[in-house]
Amino acid sequence: MALPGADTIVTYPAGGLRTDARVLVVAPYDDRLAVITDRTSIHPVDAAWPDQPADAGVLRADGREFAIRDAVVAATDGSDLHIGAIPVRPGTEGWAFLVAHLVDADAEIGEGDEIELEADAATRRSLSIGHTACHAASLALNRALAGRWSKSAREDALGAPDFDGIAIASSRIEPSGSVDRYRLNKSLRRAGFDATGLADALDELAASVDATLAEWVGDDAKVRIERVGDDLTDRRTWVCELPHASARIPCGGTHVDSLGELGEVHVAFSVDDDGGTPVLTMTTRAAASA
Repeated sequence: MALPGADTIVTYPAGGLRTDARVLVVAPYDDRLAVITDRTSIHPVDAAWPDQPADAGVLRADGREFAIRDAVVAATDGSDLHIGAIPVRPGTEGWAFLVAHLVDADAEIGEGDEIELEADAATRRSLSIGHTACHAASLALNRALAGRWSKSAREDALGAPDFDGIAIASSRIEPSGSVDRYRLNKSLRRAGFDATGLADALDELAASVDATLAEWVGDDAKVRIERVGDDLTDRRTWVCELPHASARIPCGGTHVDSLGELGEVHVAFSVDDDGGTPVLTMTTRAAASA
C-alpha cells in the first residue's frame, strides 16, 4: 500500500456536493473499510475541533453504490497511517492529511478505482444552517455580555470582548442548531468577567441575543468561505458581511450563503454545575428547514 504524499483536495468549502475521485488507499478500520481518495466533496469530522458531524453520502464505483457511514480525518508521514486519532497538529510539515470515508467491510472497492462521491444535500444544508447560526449566536452573545468585563480582553470579530472564544468548553453543531458550553471558572473571573447574577438573568440574556440575531437575519447578511487553497488543511475563514462590519472567524465547516436563510433564530440558556464550576450552556435553534 503506497501512502499519499499530499493532502486530500476538498470541494465542500465551496458548497460542492458531488465530485469524481480516485481511490488511493483502502484500509480496515474497526469493523469497516476506510477509503481514502485524492479529492472529496464529503465533509469529515475534524480531528482538532470535532464540532460538526460528517456529511452523510454515498460512494459509487463500477455501477454500485455504497453508503458512507462516517468520514474522519487521517494522516500519514509516509510510513504509518493514522485514522481518526491524529498524533500531530494539522499542517505539520512532512505529513499528509487525508479524508477517510468509512464504508461497510464488504464494500467492493479497490485502490486505483475511479469513483464518484456525493454528499446528501438535506443533511449538508441542515448542518450548514446549524453552523452558521452557531457563529452568529456566538457574536451576539459576546455583544450581550460586553458590559460584564472589567478588564481589557481579547476581542472577537466585531470588536467585543470574546467571551465565546475565551470561555468555550465545547461546541456541537446539530441539524439547524448548536449547543455551546462555557466554563465560568476562576480563570475567567481573573480575566475580568463578572458572572454575578448571571444565572438569574438568563431570560434577559436570551432576549438580548435574540434581538441581535433578528436584526442580522433581517438584514440578510451575506456569508462566504474564504480559503487560501483547496487542500484539507489550507486555512479557511467564515466571513459574514454585517451592515456595520465584516465578521471573520477561522472555520473548517460548511455554511449557508446568508443569515436570511436561517429564518428566525432563538437561543436558550441554562447554568449547571460541573465539579464545582458553573457552566453556561447556550442552545441555538434556527427555524429554517433543510
